[in-house]
This record gives sequence, C-alpha cells and structure tokens, in this order.
Amino acid sequence: MKDPVTDPFRLDGQTALITGGGTGLGLGIARCMARAGGRVILVGRRRQILADAAAAIGPAASFIEHDVNDLKAASALVEKTIALTGSALTILVNNAGIHLKKFALDTTEDEFLAVLKTHVLGSFALTRAVAPKMVEQKSGSIIFIASMASLFGIPQVIAYSAAKSAYLGMVRTLATELSPQGVRINAIAPGWIDSDMLRAAFKGDSARADRILTRTPMHKLGEPDDIGNAAVYLSSSAAKFITGAVLAVDGGVSIGF
Repeated sequence: MKDPVTDPFRLDGQTALITGGGTGLGLGIARCMARAGGRVILVGRRRQILADAAAAIGPAASFIEHDVNDLKAASALVEKTIALTGSALTILVNNAGIHLKKFALDTTEDEFLAVLKTHVLGSFALTRAVAPKMVEQKSGSIIFIASMASLFGIPQVIAYSAAKSAYLGMVRTLATELSPQGVRINAIAPGWIDSDMLRAAFKGDSARADRILTRTPMHKLGEPDDIGNAAVYLSSSAAKFITGAVLAVDGGVSIGF
C-alpha cells in the first residue's frame, strides 16, 4: 500500500460504490479505482455481467444487484455495502443511466419520465442515502457522470439532455450544502467514449458519427479508462480543494470549432 500523503492520487483505504458498474464507463471507473488501491462495489441489474466484471477486476471488486429505479431500496443498498465490505462508503459514483434517441416531438411523457427517473431520481435517492455517513465522517466524494448533452444542444436526446443538465444543478446545490462538512461533489462530462451505449446511438447514423469525430479536436473517441482516471483524480486527496466542478473529458469537443 502506497502512502496517499506522498502519492495523493492513490485511493488506498477508500471504498467506492459505482452504479452501472458492470459495463462501459462504470466498468472503466471501477477498473481505474481498483488499480489506484480502492475497494469497488459494482451495482447494476444484470447479475452475470456484474459477476464477470468483478472477476475481471480482481479481489478489490465485488458486486450487488440493484435497480436504481427502486428508490425506496437505496438505503438498503448502502446497508448491504457496509455488510459486504465492513466499512462505510467514501466514494459514490452516480453513473447508471439509459439512453433514448428520439426527436422531442416524438418523445412521450412516459419515455421522458423514465429517463428522468433513472438518472435524476435514482442518483438523488442514492446520494441522499450515502451522504449522511460521509457527513458524519467529515469526508467523502460523490461524482455524477454528466454528458456533453449537459453543456450544449444535441438533437434527438431531449430526455437524456434534460436529465444530464439536471445533474449540474444537483452538483452545484449539493456542493454548497455538503462541502462545509467535508463531502465534495463533482461531475465528469464525458465526450464521446467508445461504449455499448455510444454504439447504439450511432447505429444506422454514420453521418452523426462522422460529425462527432470532425468536431473533436483530437479526432478520435475516448476510452472508458479516460473517464475512470478522471474519477480517480476527483476522488483522491490530489483534488481535495475541488468541489462543485464539472470536468470535461472530451478530447476538446466542448471547445472545438
């Protein structure tokens, strides 16, 4: 175990709960946090995918089946993590989400609400369940995985854009309320990262894929570990004076011409 004082980017002694941790960005975050010395708990709905992901990461990883849409079960999930690891959570990553590719006028109220429930209400319920213990410990890091859709207009993602934009308001309010008690709240806004969700969004729409790569100054897609390493940084003591921030990890998309 390395000393986090001399190596402030380490997560030794930290325990992280990562929703949507079995695939894509969540898996990248879990993998990077485990490499940095943290204990990671993967949360999702598909047991075999979670089990395979935890096995691939190694002994630092475990998993719990849970649907973030089950809002009343958020507190029970936190209790399960404590029973599983024997320690309180020090990191929460609100990453679980669903995608809906539809024009605004074709999106039904039920579809819109389903996306909001998964992203906004699911993350709020879990944050509210996790935060009291962090406040008691006077230490903790909560990260929301936002999106480029939080920052500028993208067609055919009205529900997703609303949900991810809501994340930024939640981050700012939570940071002002909880940071005085030592709990830091931040967001990561990924650019276009190679993942199953992105491939689904690109399916049958090569023009969209070409447009995205053209407006990305680095002219390539990111990798899940790019988001994972950013999450490690924001959760480490190296970022101890950072709260209420939105870190774009996007290959330059948000400043591209």
